[in-house]
Amino acid sequence: MKSEFTPPIGKISQINGQCISLVGNDIDTDRIIPARFLKCVNFDSLGESVFEDDRKTLKGQHPFDLEENKNATILIVNSNFGCGSSREHAPQALMRWGIRAIIGESFADIFYSNCIAIGVPCFTLPKNSIQDMQNHSFNKCLFLEIDMNNSSAKSKELNFDLEIKESARKMFLSGEWDATSALLENEKLIENKFHDLPYLKFNNQF
Repeated sequence: MKSEFTPPIGKISQINGQCISLVGNDIDTDRIIPARFLKCVNFDSLGESVFEDDRKTLKGQHPFDLEENKNATILIVNSNFGCGSSREHAPQALMRWGIRAIIGESFADIFYSNCIAIGVPCFTLPKNSIQDMQNHSFNKCLFLEIDMNNSSAKSKELNFDLEIKESARKMFLSGEWDATSALLENEKLIENKFHDLPYLKFNNQF
């Protein structure tokens, strides 16, 4: 069983964890979380249903069902990951399963943006580097240390210079990706601005 879900908050400069590899190009959002699960009132239970149909087909042999991957937090994928419909449920499901970062050859743009918005960095690497990571994780447990400051990932045997959009990297390092925390930290400024708005002052006279 996974430990209780704790969402990422604030500044993110370091992500350490075991890798889980998922081989295949063009894995779309309907495979990540099938459409029937979009009726949920909130995202809390989506982690249990991530890759639901693929997992049923593989009858316990899907990477997300293997005992050795149960504590993995870094997902290694191939090209055009997260393509298809723009459902935000897909990154939410991955995050609630336990994924804290994704490294791949390429990502669908909207999926990438949805990941950034919930604090899950998406890094890219050339195809041969991704294959090296995947082969290594299949043969033995691959534990990576990701440093957001210099966009690097390293293990005992591997070192990679990761690529990430500079705007996204700065958002993670500053914590600006986390809109809720930013609002709470600036509560006093928001309150002052609220009282300075002339039309609100006018309405308060009645």
